[in-house]
Amino acid sequence: MNSLEGDVAIVTGGRRGIGRAIALAFAGAGADVCIIDAETQDGKLDTVAKEIQKFGQRSLALKVDIAHKVEVDNMVQRVAGEFGKIDILVNCAGIWIPGQTLVECDESNWDKVINTNLKGTFFCCQSVAGEMINRRRGKIINIASDLGRTPQPGIGAYAVSKAGVIMLTQQLALELGEYRICVNAIAPGMIKTNMNVELRSTPEAEREIAGKMVLGRIGEPSDIGKTALYLASDTSDYITGQTIVVHGGGMIASLF
Repeated sequence: MNSLEGDVAIVTGGRRGIGRAIALAFAGAGADVCIIDAETQDGKLDTVAKEIQKFGQRSLALKVDIAHKVEVDNMVQRVAGEFGKIDILVNCAGIWIPGQTLVECDESNWDKVINTNLKGTFFCCQSVAGEMINRRRGKIINIASDLGRTPQPGIGAYAVSKAGVIMLTQQLALELGEYRICVNAIAPGMIKTNMNVELRSTPEAEREIAGKMVLGRIGEPSDIGKTALYLASDTSDYITGQTIVVHGGGMIASLF
């Protein structure tokens, strides 16, 4: 069940948080994993690569800014050259500017968010799809957000970018289905990552947020890792064009 034995995966944003959790879940299931990130100076990307190797899998850590198509294309060519193929792509890299409304959002900040979250995801999908089409096989998993489905105050361009990722997922699923390439998205709710650390900075804040979830807890990056593993494996071969919401029942709880 959910074996990735012999597969090769690329995980963007693999330096920490959800990206790291997905990369390690894949390695634990038998995949070789290339992790990429725009930030490498803190050494965390190399640390994750070493963690992957502890599972007995090959790893490759690359500095790539996915907002630039040339960098993405070069990365895909290198991975395909060194590993011989690409079976799985996970687009996890993303940024947001907290507390900024769309009315307040200037062009520079809009571009930063859209260029990474939406355009960068598109570049990665487009480049990897070429490799997968040739083999008539592949899994693409885009990390969207619950905020791409339900607007919230102060989210601004982030919500718009993630809504775009959801539609990008559906359109690509339609176009790539004939090549047996499945394209799906995961829409996390509140997950314990650096992006929301200020929102849960005290035990009281954490308890308040957890109380809004049907399951009574805030999600862990590993919760998304498990979902990504399912979508990457043969178990999900008849699922495409879908967005799986992983939020502990938060939306249901808000109805009561």
